[in-house]
Amino acid sequence: MDAAAGDTLTSTSQAGAPAPAGVGRAAELPFSGEDITVRWHRAARAGGGAVAPANGTEVAEPLSIGQTIEQFRRDGRLVHLERLPARPAAYQELARPLPPKVARCLPDRLYTHQARAIDLLRDGQSVVIATGTASGKSMCFQLPIAESVVSGLRSGTSLLLYPTKALAQDQLRAFNDLYIPDLKAVTYDGDASNEQRSWARANANVVLTNPEMLHHGLLPHHGKWATFLKRLDYVVVDELHVLRGIFGTHVSHVLRRLARQCARYGSNPTFVFCSATIGEPEVLAAELCGQPVVAVTDDGSPCGERQVALVQPAVVDHERGIRQSPATETIRAVSELVLSGRRVIAFCGSRALTERVAAGVARSLPDELADAVRPYRSGYLAAERREIEAELVSGSLRAVVTTSALELGVDINGLDATVLCGFPGTISSMWQQIGRAGRSRQESISVLVAGDDQLDQWFVNHPKDLFERPPEPVVVNVANPNILDPHLGCAAYEWPLAQVDERWWDGLDDAVHRNVLSDELRIRPDRHRLPRAVWDGRGMPFHRISLRSASGGEVRIVDTDEQLIGTVDLARAASLVHPGAVYLHRGQPWKVVDLDLTAREAIVEPDEGNTWTQARSRIDIEVLDTATTKAVGASTLHLGEVRVTTQVVGYQLKEIGTRTVLATEDLDLPPQELITRSIWYEWSPALIRQTGIRPFALPGALHAAEHAAIGILPLFTICDRWDVGGVSIAEAPHSGLPSVFIYDGYPGGAGVAELAFAAADRHLAATAEVLDDCGCSAGCPSCVQSPKCGNGNEPLDKMAALALLRNTLGEPEPF
Repeated sequence: MDAAAGDTLTSTSQAGAPAPAGVGRAAELPFSGEDITVRWHRAARAGGGAVAPANGTEVAEPLSIGQTIEQFRRDGRLVHLERLPARPAAYQELARPLPPKVARCLPDRLYTHQARAIDLLRDGQSVVIATGTASGKSMCFQLPIAESVVSGLRSGTSLLLYPTKALAQDQLRAFNDLYIPDLKAVTYDGDASNEQRSWARANANVVLTNPEMLHHGLLPHHGKWATFLKRLDYVVVDELHVLRGIFGTHVSHVLRRLARQCARYGSNPTFVFCSATIGEPEVLAAELCGQPVVAVTDDGSPCGERQVALVQPAVVDHERGIRQSPATETIRAVSELVLSGRRVIAFCGSRALTERVAAGVARSLPDELADAVRPYRSGYLAAERREIEAELVSGSLRAVVTTSALELGVDINGLDATVLCGFPGTISSMWQQIGRAGRSRQESISVLVAGDDQLDQWFVNHPKDLFERPPEPVVVNVANPNILDPHLGCAAYEWPLAQVDERWWDGLDDAVHRNVLSDELRIRPDRHRLPRAVWDGRGMPFHRISLRSASGGEVRIVDTDEQLIGTVDLARAASLVHPGAVYLHRGQPWKVVDLDLTAREAIVEPDEGNTWTQARSRIDIEVLDTATTKAVGASTLHLGEVRVTTQVVGYQLKEIGTRTVLATEDLDLPPQELITRSIWYEWSPALIRQTGIRPFALPGALHAAEHAAIGILPLFTICDRWDVGGVSIAEAPHSGLPSVFIYDGYPGGAGVAELAFAAADRHLAATAEVLDDCGCSAGCPSCVQSPKCGNGNEPLDKMAALALLRNTLGEPEPF
């Protein structure tokens, strides 16, 4: 059983996902700072000399990329090296010249993708630019926006949406560097004062903000923005690839509400989407804005040679398949690269891991270099973020350790090395993170430290797949009623809904009917006696919606003095902040003293941080509807709607690092119900008999297959294992057959089940290979164990699962 909510050692990241257990800490380092310094300088003597970095500290003269790679090879850590050759630039002229005020901002020549995108935008065609990191995507919209400001009888306006404040600040600097007197750009976010917001509404023609501010701050008060909206020429949506699942579905409705208001004020803005390389970017972009979008994907920008080293941490327990912590290996790699004279950016999967790795790197370096290492993540004060960003741009930092907060397109030149602490979950994110180095087209090196889960170990055993696999598609589910209905409430508050609004939302009639039945909307005739749906709920509907969650609201996490620590989705509260849970926020561990689901409040107190907790859950699943069915080998696969009832019945207290179970406690919490989308495999009794799996071994076989399948699922769709849940049943109530369910972890579904159904043949084959490739005997975190299993990873039978999958795929393997 792999519940959608998992371990209770967690951070308040965007996805609300629990941090993996047993992450490396500085105390786990197998070497000291002195050891690594001496060893590095001894190795560097052959190169001789020293160089002074920007902060004035003296480090060894940088080794060549080849010498650096050789160090990894000598230590036995290198399992694959991929050399990506340099690429020359390809140029193209614009179809017609830009106005003189704008033309002076042009670089010497435009790359092919820049010229094509600009030509399309100037013709009023919405586009998505999906090219590599540092390919100059921003220029594609900066020039048309500048032309909009200086041309015509009225100055056009533009609205730019960024997923992070750092990106918006970076782009603001870029607009200011254009030096166009008539262009008045401003950021409009949570850091802006009331005076700054008033000035923006009255004076700015280029506003840089984020989806939350558009939803909460601009659209509810669109009357104050009337002049801006009626002159709106361009809407830019940056980092399209992060708009997936629930967040992307929310943003799609926010953008449709924006387009609807623009139509009311007489404007028809052209949409510009910028994205890392993803599958079918034009499909996602069209889903988000509700209109056709043309893809520009032929990258004409140059890039320097890049070498990517895939590093596997050493095995420390062969019987259980446990390896050295990826965090320890990351600390080691970053330290060595810094000591070589390189500027490094390292990526970690959680806030807590970011802090720990940064501290470990600093302790492993000489004092004069330790001060040039900084962590960076969301949750810092605005002044702290700006300080670190300025140090990065100036070159005074030697290393920054970050979450995905700096994965996105902040322009940082001079970095020549990246280290990834584990595969980031998608091919798209991997290339984004790798692309942070070498942005000045210099030669660069990237190190991917393999984690111990199924996906990382798949790529260790199939390294070519890591570099040759096409990027995954990104999906949203615009029809999800749990998200659609609240946004229609917002739309009706902004202006009464009418039949004409079907241009923005399919299924409008049904959604309005649901809102009327729930007393959120009321139907009344307008002056022409045509029906209109008006807001009839309590207060303003906007505050009820969090763009990062599906529905149900949030639980406040407060300390014993009633100070707010953080929040967690109500649907996940029972598993993340149950009584006794260890909760991690901004690197600080807290112990949950009490959870009141009615008051939506969890009370916490400081914890020593030596332990973590894993919830134990009981899950029941009911099939509500079967949409479609197909054969996958000798199994039958279904796609449809299910009801998942989850009850947290207890938890285990475990020691960090060793994962030793220190205590097992019972809990009595109310069940949580989830209606969502799911796929489920069914096997006939005849196939089970043919495979040789005895009845006592069948639950372990199904459970192990379920865990492995969920772990490898992100290979086929952009999702996180924390976004989905699973249930394995020896005799499913609806059919009496052995079954494995993999369900979307959000109410109504986010589109993951549909992609899993489409990729089922490849997915099942890859699941079998994960089990076959792993060298452990009884199952380990690299194949069948899951860090979020609500049943404590019991029972699991790796070999029976492999036999079941092989026989399903027509490759008989008796058990």
